[in-house]
Amino acid sequence: MGERAARPEQSAIRTSVFHRYPAVTMPSAARGEGPYILDTNGKRYIDGSSGAAVSSLGHGHPRLTAAIKAQLDELAFAHTGFFTSQVAEELADLLTEAAPGMDKVYFVSGGSEAVETAIKVARQYFVDKGEPSRRRIISRRQSYHGNTLGALAAGGNIWRREKFGPLLAEVRHISPCYPYREQRYDETEAAYGRRIADELEAAILSLGPQTVMCFIAETVGGATLGAVPPVEGYFTRIREICDRYGVLLILDEVMCGMGRTGTLFAYEQEGIVPDIVTLAKGLGSGYQPLGAMMTTRAVFETIVEGSGFFQHGHTYTGHITACAAGLEVQRIIRNEDLLSNVRLRGAQLADALQELFGNHPHIGDIRGRGLMLAMEFVADRSNKTPFDPNRKLATRLKAAALERGLICYPMSGLVDGVSGDHVMLAPPFIIDESHVAEIVDKLDAAITAVLAGN
Repeated sequence: MGERAARPEQSAIRTSVFHRYPAVTMPSAARGEGPYILDTNGKRYIDGSSGAAVSSLGHGHPRLTAAIKAQLDELAFAHTGFFTSQVAEELADLLTEAAPGMDKVYFVSGGSEAVETAIKVARQYFVDKGEPSRRRIISRRQSYHGNTLGALAAGGNIWRREKFGPLLAEVRHISPCYPYREQRYDETEAAYGRRIADELEAAILSLGPQTVMCFIAETVGGATLGAVPPVEGYFTRIREICDRYGVLLILDEVMCGMGRTGTLFAYEQEGIVPDIVTLAKGLGSGYQPLGAMMTTRAVFETIVEGSGFFQHGHTYTGHITACAAGLEVQRIIRNEDLLSNVRLRGAQLADALQELFGNHPHIGDIRGRGLMLAMEFVADRSNKTPFDPNRKLATRLKAAALERGLICYPMSGLVDGVSGDHVMLAPPFIIDESHVAEIVDKLDAAITAVLAGN
C-alpha cells in the first residue's frame, strides 16, 4: 500500500523476495473466498479494504476465473505494436459507453502507469496543437497519484516525495478539498469550495497561462487524505477555470473509480467532464494487473491530426488476458447490479460507523462515498489536534486489526505528511449486511485495543 509506517512489527525473516518492508514478517496468503482471505495457517480475514481498494468483486469469483482461463486457452499475450484484440476492443467500448464525455481508452498495467500516460498525453496534446510552451503541472497537496517518477512528482504527499525530491519534475501544489480541517467556521461549504478552487486560477496566473499544461486531482481524495469527497460546486469551478485558460483537467480515479463511490465513474456525481481520466484497481479487481487512461475525442483527434502517433508505450499495454479479466469485471458489475449494492451497503456501513463512532472522543471525522469510507483520529476532538506521530497509531491499528481477522487501510501523515491518522474502509462490492457488521465489530475491537490507556 505504500503507507507511512503502517506496517507490522519487525522480526527476523529469511526470504529471497525484496518485500516492501524487508525487515518484517507478513502472513502468507493462501486462498480467497468472497470477501475473505485465508492465510497458510488457515486464519480467516475479512477484506475490509479490498487490499488497497482493489478487490471489488472479492476473491475466487467463479465467472472471473473462468473468463481468464478461457482467454489463456486461446491466447495469453500479443504485443500491441502488431495486434489489437477482441477483448480490448469490447472492454474499451463498454467503458466509453459508460463514461460521460470519454471517447478513447489506452490500457496499461496499473495506476501509476495510467497517470504517467495521462501526463504524457497532455504534453503531446499541446506539442501537436502548436503550444509547446505548455509544460507545467498543477496538483494538490496531500494528493497521491502513483510511485513512478512522473506520478510521484504530480502527487503532493511530503513523505512519499522527500527521498526522491531531486529526481522529480517541478509541480505547483495548491490546497486539497479537505473541509474537515480547512473550511473556516464563518464559511459556507459553497464559499469554501469556491475559495480553494480559485487557488487554481491564482496558480495558473502566477506560472503564466501559456506555460500550464494540466491540473490533476483525485475526484475523491484517496489513501493520503482518507476518502474525502469534494464539496458541492468545487469541480464545477475547477472546470470553468481550466476552460478559461485552456488547461487540461485530469481526474485520477485509480482508487475512487470503477464503482467504488456508487457510480462507475466518480466524476458522474460532479456534473462535469474531465479531459482525461485515469483508472486501475477495481478495473481488473485484482484478478489481473490492469489500468487505463481515457480521453475525450478532442484530445485524441489533436494527436491523430498532429503527429499521428502517441510516443509512449509499455510491453504489457493492452495485455489480452488482463483485458479479458477487465471485460468480465464490467459484465459482472452490470449483470449482478453491484452498483446498487455499493450504494446500499455503503449507506449501511456509514450509518454503522456513525452510530458506533460518531461521538467517540478520538474520532474527529467520518466521511466518504459509497464503499469508500474513512475515519480520522484526533488526540483532542475539540480542536482537531492529531496524535503524536511517534505513537504510530496507524501501524498499531493495522496490526491490531489483522490480529482480529480484519484487513483495513490505516494511514498516517494525512495532515501534513507527518501528523494525522485515519483508517479507510473499502470492502468488496459483493458484501452483505452481515459483512458490514463483522467489519465494524472487528474495527471497534482493534481501535479499543490500540487506544486503551490513552
